[in-house]
Amino acid sequence: MRRFPGVGCSCSLCPPPLRLARKPLALANNWGFMMPYPARHATFCLLLLFVIPCFSADLQTFEQVRHVPTDWADGDSFLVEFPDGTQHTLRLYGADCLEWHVTDRTDARRLWDQRRYFGISKYGGSSATSIAFAKSMGKAGADAVNRLLAEPFKVHTAFADGGGDGKYQRIYAFVTTADGQDLATTLVQLGLARAFGVYRGSPDGQSRDDYREALKDIELVAASQRRGIWANTDWEVLSEQRSEVRKEKAEAALATDQVQAPPEQALDINTAARDELMRIPGIGEVYANAIVENRSYRSVDELLRVRGIGEKRLSKLRRWVEVQE
Repeated sequence: MRRFPGVGCSCSLCPPPLRLARKPLALANNWGFMMPYPARHATFCLLLLFVIPCFSADLQTFEQVRHVPTDWADGDSFLVEFPDGTQHTLRLYGADCLEWHVTDRTDARRLWDQRRYFGISKYGGSSATSIAFAKSMGKAGADAVNRLLAEPFKVHTAFADGGGDGKYQRIYAFVTTADGQDLATTLVQLGLARAFGVYRGSPDGQSRDDYREALKDIELVAASQRRGIWANTDWEVLSEQRSEVRKEKAEAALATDQVQAPPEQALDINTAARDELMRIPGIGEVYANAIVENRSYRSVDELLRVRGIGEKRLSKLRRWVEVQE
């Protein structure tokens, strides 16, 4: 446990920076006011019980949720039915399975990106063979979800907008399978998904960053063991293919500012879907994901806590964003 000079408590409620000294006397120099330890400790614990939940949108947990098979779902987006009979399309936090229902240029562009991420863009010696293989692995991800969610499971969600179209509007969620496993983690372990997308603090108490890094570590293990898609990775060209993606995205970002229609009115950064945020000049997929991850915001100025957004970038964004009361 991290400790500060004269500070330390075994209370499970107190996070490390606020854990207090096991001393009967107050430490005025450390805390700036005099209060006997027992009273001060009780005061801080009570404050934490009420204050901590205010700093993040609460996840709601729903038990006995059932998977609804469809012909359009994939491994990271699928239909479920809650106990009250309502149906929702979930988009998993942290995992990205290969596209296998490619119906438009956006899907095709995403599959192009995914094939290069996994180093399979030259699989079989032709683009057609590589695409067919990638789609088959996308179907494998969907089939795995069908198996893993055969029994009722838990869904943890704050009902954040996960994008999609009018027919299949999605909400971001964590899924805990009947045997207690995190679904996104399992898909990455099987080599059927990459650790990629939007993240947030997990139901088991991991911070957003810890959850992200844990998934990336699991992805590395899956790749080293040649699981799933990784069994066909061309390691000699993987770095080159990923570099190609980065360059293409950089060029696309420059072009997007010129050709993509910006929002017609300011977007609420607490509710706008990721794809809506990407219409803002200068905001690509990475920044849009980061904005969603860092919700909620009390003011536009709080965008400064998003990595990569400084005063200069924020000044350019102000005309496009707002926080509605």
